[in-house]
Amino acid sequence: MSEFVQTRIANRTGVITLDRPKALNSLSLAMVRDLAEVLSAWRNDAAIDAVVIGSSSDKALCAGGDIRFFHDCGHATPMGGSALLEDFFTEEYALNHLIHFYPKPYIALMDGVVMGGGMGIAQGGPECRIRIVTEKTKMAMPEVNIGLFPDVGGSYFLSRAPGQLGQYLGLTGLTIGAADALYVGLADLFVPQAQMGALRELIDATPGAALRAAIAAFAAPFALDAGASTLQAQRDGIDRHFGAASVAAVMASLEGDDGEFAQKALAAMRQRSPLMMCVTRELLLRGAALDVAACLRMERTVVRHNFEHGEVLEGVRALVIDKDNAPRWNPASLDQVDAPMVERFFAPVWPAAAHPLRHLA
Repeated sequence: MSEFVQTRIANRTGVITLDRPKALNSLSLAMVRDLAEVLSAWRNDAAIDAVVIGSSSDKALCAGGDIRFFHDCGHATPMGGSALLEDFFTEEYALNHLIHFYPKPYIALMDGVVMGGGMGIAQGGPECRIRIVTEKTKMAMPEVNIGLFPDVGGSYFLSRAPGQLGQYLGLTGLTIGAADALYVGLADLFVPQAQMGALRELIDATPGAALRAAIAAFAAPFALDAGASTLQAQRDGIDRHFGAASVAAVMASLEGDDGEFAQKALAAMRQRSPLMMCVTRELLLRGAALDVAACLRMERTVVRHNFEHGEVLEGVRALVIDKDNAPRWNPASLDQVDAPMVERFFAPVWPAAAHPLRHLA
């Protein structure tokens, strides 16, 4: 393992601790490879009955991918063609697939920031997942903010959120807390942050085979403590606005609603990449009809086109490198985005037999 991924075994449970606190556990290629290696080893290990992934810090499980790495590699010669960048997305998406279909309970301690790539390593499939949030959870798929799109399986799990909640989260990139995460279906259990130490003690003391039931019983007394869901309260408006026929129509609908919630969503969308909002909307529409593997293959194609276009490189420059917060999006406005521009992001990059994720099933 690298210096940022620690592993141990406790009572037939494999415990993974991300330990890159200064970067909020942002995933490097080495970290992705470490996670894939240990999860693959434990998958068929008869001595391991469950897996827990958490953080050494209560500030974040994982804030996403290492976007400075994206920027540096994306500017390599040829533009966007860095082998390391290609490897990162191929291996990260393969890791997301491995986690979704994990054959043992996969417990994600989603305390603090859980965004982007952090969601990819926390969103196990329905057969394995136990996703725990706290009152300090800050969850988002904020990729449109940097000129990217909700990847790491986002085309699958956002497209399956109730009503238009997935479109809302994908197009605005706004952050939600525990109650909203539970309502949307992106979390399973609430545990107060003050009880996380006791939960970790329970995990160490409980045989892995009994862990699912033990965690459910531990969390049960706190089930009503997450508070009220804002998204639930705003659901009718979200479905009405974000069910519109285009991104421009969504924004026009929001403009006609002077409520604070609608205006906050509109203000966020006005800062996002017009092109990538349109790509994101199409991605989620397509993802709703695809299985996990097909969604990840689609995302792998779209991310290749994205770096070739350069939108994400400009977004990272503006928000992380130069920090001028003034991205020069291309195109600069929604009325300059047409259907062929969006369609090009979904055009095959490789023959099906050569797709880097062709092995996923």
